[in-house]
Amino acid sequence: MKRFANRQEAGRALAARLADQPWQDPLILALPRGGVPVARVVADQLDAELDVVVARKIGAPGHPEYGVGAVTADSEPVYDPAVLRALNLTEEQLAQTCDRERAEAARRTSLYRKDRPPLQIEDRDVIVVDDGLATGVTARAALQWVARHEPHKLVLAVPVAAKQSLDTFRTPIIAVLVPRNFGAVSRWYERFDQTTDDEVLKALE
Repeated sequence: MKRFANRQEAGRALAARLADQPWQDPLILALPRGGVPVARVVADQLDAELDVVVARKIGAPGHPEYGVGAVTADSEPVYDPAVLRALNLTEEQLAQTCDRERAEAARRTSLYRKDRPPLQIEDRDVIVVDDGLATGVTARAALQWVARHEPHKLVLAVPVAAKQSLDTFRTPIIAVLVPRNFGAVSRWYERFDQTTDDEVLKALE
């Protein structure tokens, strides 16, 4: 299965999948940081507005890179119950980590938006974009936050997704690649550099 050269090429492939659908006053919401370069291309191709929705991963104790949940700046956390059971964890044990990540989500939202008010979501078609879908826990938190603001239609769009994660979402998902042996998001990009805050800010200008 072909890999994407970079996030810009992935954005073009994703935009092509989205372009043939009728969208009502579309709004593209990117998951920073890696989702922003993809979303910038999509927004340009669909002639849509672009903003961010910041969701932060809640890591397992001692293994912060292993996401057991996620949270936005002003929402209740979303946890994976199966993972909590497997690790013998409770939400109460993760409360401090959750508070810390919620504060970081608020800081990043303020950094990326600067003085701009958030764009209107109500009654618009909202496309949440990331550079890939692995466990989907951060995407789930972002979608829950968007849904609270009553969009007309809500979809998640990614260049590549793990098939086992697709089956766990109620929100419609549009994915260009759904490889049988997923591995990690980075595996499906020839170049997968860390996206910087400066790149996010430039894309949002």
